[in-house]
Amino acid sequence: MNHLTLQIEGMSCGHCVGQVRNALARLEGVQVHRVKVGEADLGYDPETVGPSEIVEAVKQAGYEVQAAGRPA
Repeated sequence: MNHLTLQIEGMSCGHCVGQVRNALARLEGVQVHRVKVGEADLGYDPETVGPSEIVEAVKQAGYEVQAAGRPA
């Protein structure tokens, strides 16, 4: 399982957090660790899903991903 941290623009409240969490949770091979305003930490199976598909799911939920990277 790989780890990924997304910096997300456009989130401002608990509803936004729920929207992003739900969009990520619907992806096969993704384990959502934490979503807070402006950020999401998750694990993903690279055999099943890739970072570009994860970013696209966030965009489809109505938010922009400013940066994606592995947590320190």
